[in-house]
Amino acid sequence: MKTLFKNSIPLIALLLVMSCGKDAAKGGAAASRPALSLPVVKLPLQTVTTYKSYPTSIEGLTNSEVRAKISGYITGVFVDEGQKVKKGQLLFKLETQSMNQDAAAAKANVNAAQVEVDKLKPLVAKNIISAVQLETAKAKLAQAKSGYSGIAATISYGTIKSPVDGYVGSVRLRKGSLVSPNDQQPLTTVSDVSNVYAYYSMNEKAYLNFLQSAEGASKADKIKNFPKVTLILANGYEYDQKGTIETINSQINPNSGTISFRALFKNDNGLLTNGNSGIIKVPTVFEDVVVVPQEATFEQQEGIFVYKVEDDNTATAQAITIKAKAGSLYIVDSGIKANETIVVKGIGKLRSGMPIQPKMVNFDSIAKPITKEFQ
Repeated sequence: MKTLFKNSIPLIALLLVMSCGKDAAKGGAAASRPALSLPVVKLPLQTVTTYKSYPTSIEGLTNSEVRAKISGYITGVFVDEGQKVKKGQLLFKLETQSMNQDAAAAKANVNAAQVEVDKLKPLVAKNIISAVQLETAKAKLAQAKSGYSGIAATISYGTIKSPVDGYVGSVRLRKGSLVSPNDQQPLTTVSDVSNVYAYYSMNEKAYLNFLQSAEGASKADKIKNFPKVTLILANGYEYDQKGTIETINSQINPNSGTISFRALFKNDNGLLTNGNSGIIKVPTVFEDVVVVPQEATFEQQEGIFVYKVEDDNTATAQAITIKAKAGSLYIVDSGIKANETIVVKGIGKLRSGMPIQPKMVNFDSIAKPITKEFQ
C-alpha cells in the first residue's frame, strides 16, 4: 500500500504542472489580444433647433356668408366657384318684378302727397287755411316716402353683392332656384385669403413649457418674442412663408384639455385657401448644448449611457440625462461635458473598463446628416 502511494505522487505532480501550463497559455493569449480599434469623437457645444408638430386648420382672415335677405327665384348667377371678387361686385340676382309694381304704386303716392303739400303752402302763406292742414299733408308725404323707401330697399336686396374682397366658395344653387332668408345654407361664402390664419392646439403641459421658455415679463411680451413657425402642407411640402403666432386662447378647452393658438401666414401667391389642413412645426432653440448621436448610446434599467474614453484609453460606461431629442440626436442635460470623448460606433462590443484603440473622427461627419434637418 505504501508503495502504491509513493508511485502516485509523481503522477499528481505531473498533472498539476500540465494544468498550470494550460492556464498560463490562456493568460498569455488574453494578454496578447489587441484592444479594439473604435471611432470616437470629442463632443463640441452646438446650437440645435428642435420642432414639435401639431395638426392645423387654415381659415381666411374673413369668411363672409352670402345669404338672401328676401325670398325669390334666382334669375342670374354672375360668379363661379374659386373666382376672385371685389367688395360690392355683383354675385346673384333675384326676381323682383312683383315688387317693382309695388314700388311704382308707392312712388305714385309720394308724387300725389308732394302735390298736395305744394298746393297747400301758398294757401297757408295767405292765411286762407290753417298751418295744421299743411303739417298733416307733410306727414302724409313723409309716410309715402317711407313706404317707397322700404319697397326700394327690398328690391335692392334682390341684387346680391360681395361683402368683402376675396374668393368665392361653393356655389350650390343656380338660375331658377328658389331661395329664402330662412335657408340653412348660404348661397356661397366669400373668403379673404390675402393672409390666412392657422389654428392649432397644445396640451396644458406643452403650453406651459413653451410659454415659460419664451422671453418677456408678461404674456403679451412673450407672444411678441415667440419664434416663427413652419407650415407643412397636406402634400408633405413645406410652405415657403414662415408664420407669426399672434394670439393664444385665454381658456383651456374643458373637453380636450388643450389651449388653442393662432398663427398668421402671408398668402401672396394664393396657394392657401379656407379649409386647408396641415401641420404646424413649432421650433425650440437650444443654444450651446452638448449633443450625442443616439447610436452612441445604450440603455439599461438605470437609464441611458455612453462609453466615455478615459485618459488611459479605457472605455467607461457613463450615465447621461437627456433634455430633448433632435431627430437622431440626444441633447444632453448632464453626465457628459463638452470636449470629453465618447465612443460613437461599435459599443455593442464593449464592456465598461475595456481598453480600446481610439480612432478620432470629426463630429460633423457623424452628426451632419442628422443635424442638417433641424437647423
